Formats: sequence, C-alpha cells, structure tokens
Amino acid sequence: MSELPYAYGNPPLTARLRSAPEDFLVEEILGYDADGAGEHALLWVEKRGANTDWVARELARFAGVPPVAVGYAGLKDRHAVTRQAFTVQLAGKPDPDWPAFPHAEVKVLAATRHSRKLKRGALRGNRFVLVLREVQGDRAAAERVLAAIAARGVPNYFGEQRFGREGGNVAQARAMFAGRRVDRDQRSFLLSAARSHIFNGVLAARVEQGAWDTPLEGEIWSLAGSRSWFGPEPFDAALADRLARGDIHPSGPLWGQGEPPTSGAAAALEREIAARDNDLAEGLAAARMDQERRPLRLLPRNLGWRWLADDALELAFELPAGAYATVVVRELAHT
Repeated sequence: MSELPYAYGNPPLTARLRSAPEDFLVEEILGYDADGAGEHALLWVEKRGANTDWVARELARFAGVPPVAVGYAGLKDRHAVTRQAFTVQLAGKPDPDWPAFPHAEVKVLAATRHSRKLKRGALRGNRFVLVLREVQGDRAAAERVLAAIAARGVPNYFGEQRFGREGGNVAQARAMFAGRRVDRDQRSFLLSAARSHIFNGVLAARVEQGAWDTPLEGEIWSLAGSRSWFGPEPFDAALADRLARGDIHPSGPLWGQGEPPTSGAAAALEREIAARDNDLAEGLAAARMDQERRPLRLLPRNLGWRWLADDALELAFELPAGAYATVVVRELAHT
C-alpha cells in the first residue's frame, strides 16, 4: 500500500493506529430493521479482539445449531472493537439466554426475531471511530488534508486486508492460475485478490494522472450506493452536476472475461495495466469471472475529527460497504 500514489501528496503526519482495539471502533449500518418475527434471531453483537468466523461458530455452538445456520453481512477486523449483526436460524427452537453467551470478549447487545438469514454483503455501510496515537507532524497541513478529504474524498483503493499477510494472496493467485490446486474457500479469496491487484493498478495510474475523481474519455460511471454502472457517454453538464453531488463516480475494472466496457482513453489505460499482470488477467478470464466495476472515488460521509491531545487525533466517518477505513487514514498519516 505504501507504494501506491497519494491524492494529496506525502501525508503530513506519522502516527500509530490500533494501539489498542478500542482505538479502532467499527459499527455496521444495515440500513433496515429486524422484522420482529420469524425463525431467525437477529443479534447485535459487540466483539473485542475476536475473529468474525470464530464468533459465528461459537454462536452456533451456544444455540445448538449447525454453523451453516449462522449468517453475517461481513468480516470485521479482529484487532478492533466491532459491533455487527448475526442471524441464527432456530427453526422452532426457543431463544437461548443470549446475555449468558460465555465469552468475555463477545457481548450480545440485543436480539430480535427476523424472517431471513443475513447474507454476506447485505449492509449499507460501516461507521468508524479511529484514534491515531503518538501523532507527529504538521497539524495545520493535516487539517488542510482532512478538509480536502471531506470535500473530494480519497482514491478507493482495496486495503491491505484484501491481499493477506505481506501481500501473499497475489502470489498465491499466480500459483493457482499456474495449476496449483486450492480449496473452494481459498480460491474465492485468491480470485478477489487478483481482481483487487489489477483494480489498484488502474486506480494508481489515474491518481498519477490526476483523474481519479474526474472522467477520462470513454468513462464508465458507477452509481453511488449500488453495483450498477452505465456509459460510456459524452461528459455533459448533467453528468458534471451528478459527479459534483456524489451521485456517480468514475469507475475501474474488476477484471474478468471479455473486454472492459470502457472505450477511448479509459479503455486503453485499463488494457495497458491488465497487460502488466497478464497471468492474473488471463486467469480471471479462464475462471469465468465477469467484467464488473468499482468506484474509483470514495467519499466518507459525516467526516469529523478532534484532537484528544497534542499527540492523539480522533477521526469519525461512515463508508459504504466494501470500502476500507485504512485508505482514508493513509492520505493523512504514515501509520
């Protein structure tokens, strides 16, 4: 991640992130309420220093149901305090005594009945409260960067979590495409890492050109808050207004079979970057992944900040599902 270009120049601060789990608070925004009836228990769970998959297995064990009966919308950071939803299919069974869940690092804060299992990705976004410790650097410059982020956003890179320890998922994806056998779950992670690597390469090139939040010829537009996209079409005043309001964003490729839907300069750039990692691009096509799109621009909502001390800075903001808080922080501070 440190090799990817920055939108606002070299970050003005250095700091420590995740000094303690409480310094990285994440709260899911589902965007809907529980039905109030049904065979699933919709749980609001707070965990500290715990893995999401492990929590799901322990909830199943506590409820006396198989692990497949537990659903959740997304994996959350282990080295954090996170509040997220789980569903547990009880199928005629009474609710367990959820407050008695026997793990000190996990609390069931609320339980309501719901009609369906929570599926991966089924959330609107996440709310973050982060504290940077041992902060050093130019505070005035940091304030200017934060104001710029609030106004323009940041490049929507995939964060380091997508690439595994020391970025090893991309190398493993190359090995898989070369013939190494992997299990189904690992295959999914490696396909995602390969697509993310190509996307980050395209976005990095557009950051260097100053075109990550403005269109290139032949642009494909992502609709904010959805996976839909449209174009290419001539950039006119109506599109400029939608871009300024954050209703649409320039997009980059999630690589797959066939040609990307861009044309002109945008298509030429995407093909050039994909050709640099031709083994990944060809592997994704052979895996029959479809060409999809992801916004190049990430606009944090309700961005706020305050200095807790001369060397401690608190940041608060909301991000759509699939976006990474660390790519917001990286524009401000080397951590």
